[in-house]
Amino acid sequence: SMKKKLFSAMGLMSGTSMDGVDVSIIKSDGYDEVELIFDQYFEYDIDLYRQLSTLRDKIKSSEDLTKYSKELSDLERTLTIFHAEKISKITLKNEIEIDLIGFHGQTIFHNPQIKITKQLGDGNLLSQLLKKPVIYDFRQADIDNNGQGAPLTPIYHRLLVNNFLNKEKDNSAQPICIVNIGGISNATIINDISNNIEKDLIAYDIGPGNCLIDEWIRNNSNFTFDEDGKIAKSGKIDQLILNQAIDNFKIETYSKSLDVKEFDISFARGLSLEDGCSTITEFTAYLIAEGIKFLNKNNSNKYLFCGGGRKNKFLIESIIRNSNLNKNNFDMIDNFQLNGDYIESQAFAYLAIRSKLNLPISFPNTTRCNAPVIGGKLANNY
Repeated sequence: SMKKKLFSAMGLMSGTSMDGVDVSIIKSDGYDEVELIFDQYFEYDIDLYRQLSTLRDKIKSSEDLTKYSKELSDLERTLTIFHAEKISKITLKNEIEIDLIGFHGQTIFHNPQIKITKQLGDGNLLSQLLKKPVIYDFRQADIDNNGQGAPLTPIYHRLLVNNFLNKEKDNSAQPICIVNIGGISNATIINDISNNIEKDLIAYDIGPGNCLIDEWIRNNSNFTFDEDGKIAKSGKIDQLILNQAIDNFKIETYSKSLDVKEFDISFARGLSLEDGCSTITEFTAYLIAEGIKFLNKNNSNKYLFCGGGRKNKFLIESIIRNSNLNKNNFDMIDNFQLNGDYIESQAFAYLAIRSKLNLPISFPNTTRCNAPVIGGKLANNY
């Protein structure tokens, strides 16, 4: 068969923890080839982080998007310039030629029920500043087609499994499930590797990820997250409060995407920093494990963790314990020549290439859209 053209694409992802931007460069044909070139993280300065988290907390409804539109567009500009400055540094220093940029932006509001998803990030401005084509606004087209707008990484997870994981003989037989613990946790099951993407892929948001733990830590200490799960480990789980929280909160269906705003940590009020952290981490682990049980129909899935939450040892141990599965069913994606911190930023580079080639990026079994959706808008502003 003809060799397909390889594109060099940069992916930019800032997750729900709002702490900074992951930048990745990959080479891919948009189909089944991928080469990982470069990954780097840029932390937001404390001022930008505060502005983002303050504004996100104010936006509770679509009306608020109008009410705070001036603040939103000012912050969007600041955020876009932050991205542009960091990227200029990378491309200059590494002399890497980039064909295309996938710019996810910072989610500020996500509500598929009313067909609105809002990411801060001005694709046209970024394109103008960097003199490159930019693909942005990846989620809206999916939502317009009755999808949930998330998760969008599954098709990239499938590419990684085909390229990195099935080289290991013992894995090819069993379905592989990639569990990404970001602000929210989502999971992708890659079944029998056929040529049929839609049959191969199933994905869901399955619960909170770091969002509740991060919020507790930010509200009750000078830290922004619980490094390695040390704070949770030093506390004691309040079993009574935990059981009440579990009884009061049910994920009715896994076919809807989850937003950080759907969860709250008021149940831990009154607990010490450590005990609250311990209890909230256990609550999070319980919900993720319930999601894993839901996915584990035939007891043979291999689960690979990626995303920031995989570094929280207390959380991971609790998930494995709560799942009632054998420890051997779980592994870190990092044990397969991949860096679990950059899967999402790499994914948006790949999704940008697919968007450029007019290939679908979401599917009925990943986002519940009506039919495969080509997402992403192109800015060619230079």
